[in-house]
Amino acid sequence: MADHEDANGLPQPDPRLAAAATEGCAESRLLMSRRSLMGITAALFSAAFLPDLARADTDPEARLLVVVLRGGMDGINTVIPKLDPRYREVRRQLAIPFADTLSLGSDFALHPGLARVHRLYGRGEVALVPAAAIPLRNRSHFECQDNLENGLPANISNATGWLNRLLGALPAGDPIRERRGLEVGDAPLILRGPEPVLGWSPTWFQKSDEGTVERLRAAYGALDPALWDSLARGLEADRLALDSGAGGGDLGPLRQGFVGAARLMRAATGPRVAVLSIGGWDTHSQQGGVTGQFNDRLRELDQAIGDLRSELGEVWASTVVICVTEFGRTVLTNGDRGTDHGIATVALLAGGAVMGGIHGDWPGLGPKQLYEGDLRPSVDLRSVFKGVLAEHLGVPAEVLEATVFPESAAAPALAGLIARPGRAGHALAAYVRPPSLAETAPIALYRRSHGL
Repeated sequence: MADHEDANGLPQPDPRLAAAATEGCAESRLLMSRRSLMGITAALFSAAFLPDLARADTDPEARLLVVVLRGGMDGINTVIPKLDPRYREVRRQLAIPFADTLSLGSDFALHPGLARVHRLYGRGEVALVPAAAIPLRNRSHFECQDNLENGLPANISNATGWLNRLLGALPAGDPIRERRGLEVGDAPLILRGPEPVLGWSPTWFQKSDEGTVERLRAAYGALDPALWDSLARGLEADRLALDSGAGGGDLGPLRQGFVGAARLMRAATGPRVAVLSIGGWDTHSQQGGVTGQFNDRLRELDQAIGDLRSELGEVWASTVVICVTEFGRTVLTNGDRGTDHGIATVALLAGGAVMGGIHGDWPGLGPKQLYEGDLRPSVDLRSVFKGVLAEHLGVPAEVLEATVFPESAAAPALAGLIARPGRAGHALAAYVRPPSLAETAPIALYRRSHGL
């Protein structure tokens, strides 16, 4: 019997997903349910927009994978500030003994669950940005995740994501735009917008046989040709995933997601930018230190990053992975041996194109150094994104400021995150201003599509 089959041999969801759904606060559980439902529907239809791959440029190009750690990852116990004399005092029973940590030098250390990441750091292929945060600081999962993904100031909301706006800003014929963005699993806001994207998810559902597909073609081809065209191209996307070997093996869903993303992204005709989400980081109770649920989450993420590097092969040299979360955890622990919603956390970048090391400043854990009792942000996450897009993908500053991250002048691009800036840059001489945020609002799109 397979790992996730019942007594009758029928496939069942990974039990870790069910366990994760019971953890965290009520808002976190509701958000997981909402995103899971959206992923079931949106991934199918977004996959229908696979471009004509025969026209794509097959030369090696930069890859970018954004990993959203949903729930609020504890940055203080991920990259441990050995330099801060208050660390042990504020973290009490959750403090990681320095003897058990993985040293990054005299000032910082990694949680022991990140052994593969530590080895990559030693090779100069991991960059860490401590005390990073989004503009919005109200500690709400819903609103902070949206703010992380829409890339806008704290007081502005919009139905488009910054990565979708980036794709729309690239000129026609640009290889990254032609191959679309890839969403693995759910339907994240970061890739939502007018620019079509590719959706794929590892699943235990049985594939439809050719007879079923043919009956669907006959029915929808007669009743709704446009819908059949979308479904047909969705099936084409699924074939691309199968041809690349995505979804194979007996790994858990998280590692399958990383392996599938790697196999799709390394393909000569595959996508060059992708987004993957990981839930289960809302550690209100029994967080643990060297052992426990937080350690388990980090170890699985560490394995997945190792899988990604292995599967990408030579493509790893031109890859950047950005792991980010909507907020950090409180500096002080709570009465349930956990941590609550905080402010600043850490951004973790990995890849052969990364300039390794610690980037940014440590604000300190002293009472007067905190922000409303929590870790004070020293780097805006938009600065991290802008730095990678500028130096790794070659996106001009005017496009970043006007379209991808509008009204972000207070968050300048963080330089020095990429080892060889511009080596995979894209010339945007043919850049044409994409629609503004107002022009891509749902009501504006509806009116334009109906000639109103």
